[in-house]
Amino acid sequence: MIDFKGMAGKIWSVADLLRGDYKQSDYGKIILPMTVLRRLDCILVPTKQAVLDYLPKIEKLSDSAKDLTLNKVARLNFHNRSLYDFAKIKADPANVAANLRNFINGFSFGAREIIEYFNFDDHISRLDDPQSDLLFKIVEEFAKIDLTGVTTMEMGYVFEELIRKFAEISNETAGEHFTPREVIKLMVNLLFSSDNDILTREGIVKTLYDPACGTGGMLSVAEEYLITLNSKAKLEVFGQEINPESYAICKSDMLIKGQNPANVKMGNTFTVDGLEGEHFDYMLSNPPFGVDWKKAEKIIKLEAEKKGFAGRFGAGLPRINDGSLLFLQHMIAKMRPDGSRIGIVFNGSPLFTGQAGGGESDIRKWIMENDLLEAIVALPDQLFYNTGISTYIWILTNHKEKERKGKIQLVNATGAKDEDDSARAENRFWKKMPRSLGNKRKEIPENGNDLGIGLITNIYGDFAENEFCKILPNDYFGYWRITVERPERDDKGTIVKGRNGEPKADSSLRDFENIPFLRKDQYGKLVRQTIAEYFQREVKPHVPDAWIDGSKTKIGYEINFTKYFYEFKPLRSLDAIKTDILRLEDETQELEKQVLL
Repeated sequence: MIDFKGMAGKIWSVADLLRGDYKQSDYGKIILPMTVLRRLDCILVPTKQAVLDYLPKIEKLSDSAKDLTLNKVARLNFHNRSLYDFAKIKADPANVAANLRNFINGFSFGAREIIEYFNFDDHISRLDDPQSDLLFKIVEEFAKIDLTGVTTMEMGYVFEELIRKFAEISNETAGEHFTPREVIKLMVNLLFSSDNDILTREGIVKTLYDPACGTGGMLSVAEEYLITLNSKAKLEVFGQEINPESYAICKSDMLIKGQNPANVKMGNTFTVDGLEGEHFDYMLSNPPFGVDWKKAEKIIKLEAEKKGFAGRFGAGLPRINDGSLLFLQHMIAKMRPDGSRIGIVFNGSPLFTGQAGGGESDIRKWIMENDLLEAIVALPDQLFYNTGISTYIWILTNHKEKERKGKIQLVNATGAKDEDDSARAENRFWKKMPRSLGNKRKEIPENGNDLGIGLITNIYGDFAENEFCKILPNDYFGYWRITVERPERDDKGTIVKGRNGEPKADSSLRDFENIPFLRKDQYGKLVRQTIAEYFQREVKPHVPDAWIDGSKTKIGYEINFTKYFYEFKPLRSLDAIKTDILRLEDETQELEKQVLL
């Protein structure tokens, strides 16, 4: 693999020319489209002259027919019929703007459309200043950068490193654009692991979709994984992206790899489903954490009310400041009836936010009661560039294997939380990075079966309980939220009764209880319990005059991940603490003597 950080650094250094003419936050508007143009230019070198030589033979054809013919000559999904390339543009400094535009207009329609999403033409005019020769200097520097031997995977790393740098200097959120590659590789492993026997069949064709595809990292890693498994397999990838620059980079990557760029759509997934009616074998996504859906509120609520479960949001709507579960419902709506698998990254919020009867809880309820949730993997913190918070991979399917039916697997891959176990945890699930990248200070090792990605994948695949894995029935996460009432009393302590002769509830004494569907019996076995049983056992002994207002009882679901892996550790004895204090006092006195001497 090339030194993608070094390559990104070389490209990044061109941005120094923009100082004083552009704000740092706008550097990407020049550097990213120029990188795409140079990348396309380098790829076309072997066939560029053949395309130019063939051009006179097809003068009378329509533009679309010319595109198809010349793409075949170029042996790619695109071509360029301009006489110019970076070397020739650089060789004519007096006409650099006109020649650069000629070069861009010479691309076949698909490639030209990608460049248009950068709105780069406006910047050509702004950069074309005869006093500074800024446009010429930028073209000159990019002409020195050779991207010929760079693979699409490596180029993805380069783009992501550039975006991270631009986001860093402009205080934007790099995590909105891409996901660390080792996290994607883990997600792909989990997504495909149970289907390996299917994916190795000759001539297999599968589809994969990402509704927040960014620069296309997840699509690329998934495609590479499948080709590694089976070189004769084909994975058709699809996506949608709201950010124009990321969208353009993703489309250019698709174009270069021979995928159909038309499979990637531009726009807000919530308001306009660019692939409406389509269903997919696999889906992967890392939607923005805590994304606000206020701007799309009217359209989303209208769809939920009018279409219900026939649309995408029938299960419920989460709070307005976090649309994570909207993305998940959108993906579930795109499952194939004969079986699909979903991998999605969330922060902790979708696990437990919202009370029974609320939007988030109702969505979890619908997912679990339909037996769609297969597993959740808790990842180490400090993995992402824009946040150090804990994150979780959810795996869902509408076609569970027999042994997984009615169950949810929880995998704790966070590593130890205390110093005593930190070395063991670090060696197994994560390792410290030699140099932090934003908030990213840890990474998951990619090699080996007994650590990192391999270890997590094996724990998931083995489907057996151990210190890092719990397997629980769906009902374990469900509960009733009951309203406990107590009677109002007068000054003499007498119960006040209403018109119906029943005790009148005192709202100031009202309380609530969450009653789990399941409890552990005396043998530690999970058994079903009833509301009445719980009430008699846990409430009545303390408040004998209480009763349940059954009309207010609601069902909720939540996943309190940390609780399931909590291990009680006894407090240290006073003697042990005293011994440590005395030892520290002795060490301090010794240090004082050395200083005074």
